[in-house]
Amino acid sequence: MKTILFVAIAGLLLIHSAIADYGDALDKTLLFFEAQRSGKLPASQQVKWRGDSGLKDGFLQGVDLVGGYYDAGDHVKFGLPMAFSVTMLAWGTIHNRKEISELDQLGNTLRAIKWGSDYFIKAHTQPNVLWAQLFTFADRYRGLYDDSIPCAKQFYTSSGYSDELLWAATWLYRATGDEYYLKYVAENAEYMGGTGWAMKEFSWDNKYAGVQILLSKILMEGQAGRYTNTLKQYQAKANYFACACVQKNGGYNVQLTPGGLMYVREWNNLQYASSAAFLLAVYSDYLSTANAKITCPNGQVQHQELMNFAKSQADYILGKNPKYISYLVGYGSKYPAQVHHRGSSIASIYSLHSIVGCVQGFETWYRRSQGNPNVIYGALVGGPDQNDNFSDERSNYEQTEPTLTAAAPLIGLFTKLQSIYKPTGYLHPSQSSNIQQYSLSSTSKQEKTTYKQQPENPIEFLHSITSSWTVGQTTHYRHKVVVKNTSQKTITDLKLGIQNLSGSIYGLIPSDEKNVYELPEWQKVMNPGSELIFVYVQDGPQAKVSVLSYH
Repeated sequence: MKTILFVAIAGLLLIHSAIADYGDALDKTLLFFEAQRSGKLPASQQVKWRGDSGLKDGFLQGVDLVGGYYDAGDHVKFGLPMAFSVTMLAWGTIHNRKEISELDQLGNTLRAIKWGSDYFIKAHTQPNVLWAQLFTFADRYRGLYDDSIPCAKQFYTSSGYSDELLWAATWLYRATGDEYYLKYVAENAEYMGGTGWAMKEFSWDNKYAGVQILLSKILMEGQAGRYTNTLKQYQAKANYFACACVQKNGGYNVQLTPGGLMYVREWNNLQYASSAAFLLAVYSDYLSTANAKITCPNGQVQHQELMNFAKSQADYILGKNPKYISYLVGYGSKYPAQVHHRGSSIASIYSLHSIVGCVQGFETWYRRSQGNPNVIYGALVGGPDQNDNFSDERSNYEQTEPTLTAAAPLIGLFTKLQSIYKPTGYLHPSQSSNIQQYSLSSTSKQEKTTYKQQPENPIEFLHSITSSWTVGQTTHYRHKVVVKNTSQKTITDLKLGIQNLSGSIYGLIPSDEKNVYELPEWQKVMNPGSELIFVYVQDGPQAKVSVLSYH
């Protein structure tokens, strides 16, 4: 048995190689998009506590506006942030198509994109009418969207439309190859701020950095043609953003919290960290493909340094932070319980069997001191303040409310990191301000336990302990369970009961019933002789695994 010693000083955690399970985080983030669906839910819906909603949207106006996504914790659909979110989903999928396919999540991701795209197609009811973005219309009739939709101003105020026009034209060139759009971004580069604005954020409201990095790709691929000089100016601004993130921008850097999180503003700050992390992961790949590096005021930066920054933000989100808490709900053993989200904080109609009105929802459920009855897996909450402080209170909407715009970049980010690091799990120990010694032990001999269910049951479990580590006086064990179909028939809809589980579990989907787990969507069918694996962390005796039902 080999022992590696780790030291945690002043809240810095180094344990289990500090590698998170990005695949598990990806699985859960995709579930959040199901939880945010508006409209008639499909039979394949995995988030069972949600029901149909907004089935009469547009009825009074004589149009069908059913569908789309709710933007955050309340039942409101905002077009501008929803469009950004769907674009981020699509960008992450286009860029990482091979990797996301290998993770068996391409289907779920495409369905998430389609759910939003179908809504926007519906909303474009006439050539010059968009209920809430066609490029020609937006370019011809320029103006702030919230001037046309005043009720959106207090929630998602637009700071300008020039970045959106450049953003749209860049993506249209990427999709069509039509030089008209490349000419557009070149000729409007200065007037619309594309080569003038040097940014330290990337978000639903400020897309300049995204435009600049997309155009840098075109430049490095040698496709800029007669617009090469202009695209070089775009790339100079892309490099400004990258240099600011990695703290090599001659003092004009992004602000970092003491724990290393990118900090932009108080309300829902993690959306800026997730977007920047995704963007730098993409730019890292662009630079790597082109065998290029960037020159910052404080020295040259290789592509790997950008990926390291992206990883640092993802790891902070997943628990490598001074609070040792995962800000992605449902990931790890410690995460926000009082999420500011109406659907999550009120018991499902399927369990209450009655409708909860607005007043009752506020008086009875919003003010409860207990955690939410429905765990909204994959929701990325607003996150901590500039000093890494976080208060898990439902009324603290600036820190506990999740948003689509924060979650969408995580699909591409987690996919990329999983493909690079292929981790096996991450431990979230309890916080301690003292100097502690951690020992991580790798067992050279696995303790295997094989047990079968009743003779008529075709499922066999192979249970093994693959590693162990000690935190203070407590020893944690990583258990691996191989589930095998020993019959000659195909098995579907397998449900497992897992009792006496005290830690995190990876590879299964929790159902609405306590201690009942289902197989992931892509593993619902077990052919004869097939196997699947799930893993859990336990600091006591192994959990009891049993078959509850199957078809």
